[in-house]
Amino acid sequence: MAFPVLVSACLVGFHCRFDGRDRTSRGVLRALAETQWIPVCPEVNAGMKTPRLPLSFFGGSGSEVLRGEARIIREDGKDMTRPLIESSRILLDFVEKWGVKTAILKDKSPSCGVRQVYFGEKLGRGIGVFTALLKDYDVRVLHEDEVGRLREGNDI
Repeated sequence: MAFPVLVSACLVGFHCRFDGRDRTSRGVLRALAETQWIPVCPEVNAGMKTPRLPLSFFGGSGSEVLRGEARIIREDGKDMTRPLIESSRILLDFVEKWGVKTAILKDKSPSCGVRQVYFGEKLGRGIGVFTALLKDYDVRVLHEDEVGRLREGNDI
């Protein structure tokens, strides 16, 4: 039995990014064509509107946020750490209920970043809060550019 794949909703056409747009990826859609998948957006799940003010990390990225060593702050100064952690933990239920083993997430996102996230206005190495939780549960996390490089027939 194939397990469903979690995917950032913006990568499959949902207009849920902070700027109200999507980031539809043809490569992701091709990779998911023969697969069951579950679209997720931790920010929308946390009750954030679309569009919304950008978020960035202060003091570390996703792993440090989960340890209480860093914060996620909205552009207007509002601390969004708690809502994003709670939302990410709720979405983690899909991992357990559906046996998810793989996630394809949008890089540079405060929730889904796989290699890079924003620290203030600067882009740097780090991972999102949801990504950090998934990695703690041994879910393989890919960013949208990695999917296109997978060999055909390779189980995502």
